Amino acid sequence: MRISWKDNGTTRIIVVFVGVCFIFTCVFVLFGLLPLRKMSYSEAFIPVVATSSPSIPAHIKTPVPLKAVYMSSWAAGNDKFRKELFDLVDTTEINAVVIDVKDYSGRISFPVDDPALVKIGSVEKRIPDIKNLIERLHEKNVYVIGRISSFQDSFLVNIHPEWAVKTNDGSVWKDYKGVKWLDPGAKPVWDYLISIGKQAYAVGFDELNFDYIRYPSDGNLNDISYSWSDGRNRREVMHDFFLYLREQLSSTPVPISADLFGLTTSSNDDLGIGQVLTDALPYFDYVSPMVYPSHFSSGYLGFSKPAEHPYDVIYFAMNSAINRTIAASSSIEKLRPWLQAFDMGAVYSPVLVRAQIQAMYDLGLSSWMLWDAASRYDKKDLVPK
Repeated sequence: MRISWKDNGTTRIIVVFVGVCFIFTCVFVLFGLLPLRKMSYSEAFIPVVATSSPSIPAHIKTPVPLKAVYMSSWAAGNDKFRKELFDLVDTTEINAVVIDVKDYSGRISFPVDDPALVKIGSVEKRIPDIKNLIERLHEKNVYVIGRISSFQDSFLVNIHPEWAVKTNDGSVWKDYKGVKWLDPGAKPVWDYLISIGKQAYAVGFDELNFDYIRYPSDGNLNDISYSWSDGRNRREVMHDFFLYLREQLSSTPVPISADLFGLTTSSNDDLGIGQVLTDALPYFDYVSPMVYPSHFSSGYLGFSKPAEHPYDVIYFAMNSAINRTIAASSSIEKLRPWLQAFDMGAVYSPVLVRAQIQAMYDLGLSSWMLWDAASRYDKKDLVPK
């Protein structure tokens, strides 16, 4: 039996209410299903900007002046050396540290997630907690630089011997220390280094420092050949590499720096290794001549033992670098040299270390980095905080 409704006020109210509910239900369903439609490629990959995320490390702006010390990857992964580093930054003027991302051995010092790098297998977990270490340094407002030893790389040569510097008979060449080198003209190596740099930035490094960006300088140079850069001018090869680094890393907001031979500050040629100071200046944010007094030969500036005269050596070398930088229309603030903090040619007491730094200051330069391969530094070399 059909039920009939009385056409009264109550009935009309119920009908209106049901109708409104129906409309709201339809609207809700319609908008709820919209995200399920097929999206275009561009819509699907619109980046989400996160104000804070544990997967996106923070980065620190380059301090001015910068005062840094070097730490090997082994030292950076060691609790004792870390304690010494934290003490340095807590109690002295040090506000930056340079840590090996990849050293001469070719081993990357922390885990990576780039499939190509994983496949090569160059990771050796010397600093397994790299993100945590960098976060702790950032909490102390310490700027962290990742050093990448570029063409000196025994490990990658073993994986890709076709990229290696060779002997005249085609076998892999080694320097006097037994270290194998990659041909600086091998473009696949350039891409490999760029991938490492991007991984370093992704885990928190604030700057990428490229070392050994040159041709070999010791070893049997009479029995050496370059299958990738044979017949090319070495200076041109290195210039092209500098340019390529800048172009390929331009999309990553990370400063890049270059380590050069100390003699590039005053030499009139490429020293046979492809390095010219003014070639590097346009492509790097900072250029770091390694002006260790012990590395200048006897007779330099008339000194039989240049290491015993750090002020004179640094003043002359960096004054020459300043003049060349100005002539190249570049800023002298790009000059940030490596200074000696190790015993060679002389016992490097605090007096000798400070003499180098004072020479810098007298020239109007303010930023510097101290090198000791053993990663040990005397607090007496440094000004208390």
